[in-house]
Amino acid sequence: MKLPIRLSKQSREPIYHQIEKQIKQLIASGHLQAGTPLPSIRVLSKDLQVSTITTRRAYQNLEQDGFIETIQGRGTFVKAIDSYLKDEVKLKNITKQFDQGIQTAFAYNYSQKQIKQIFSDVLKKYDES
Repeated sequence: MKLPIRLSKQSREPIYHQIEKQIKQLIASGHLQAGTPLPSIRVLSKDLQVSTITTRRAYQNLEQDGFIETIQGRGTFVKAIDSYLKDEVKLKNITKQFDQGIQTAFAYNYSQKQIKQIFSDVLKKYDES
């Protein structure tokens, strides 16, 4: 299985953290279900063109956080996680995106009132008709 992970070499965020974050997002969003086998460290490293050390660190962190489990001789699999943890991952990522947008707006000298209006206008595009 090839994971839809996109890495940015220009980002200040370490590559292992980018991998870890995107796998968490895939699990939290339901794209990777409990029991789904993950690529081996070697295969994922090759697919992403990063070192096995980088991928190993991401997998170790994911395992420590309870998102995946490695079964000796069988491979690495997505673990069943509770809805609270899924919601926490989703909220953290959404909040980060909003925060980045707000910082950008402030950098362009928009006021809070203007930012709220922009947000409201964008959100209206998603209103049910």
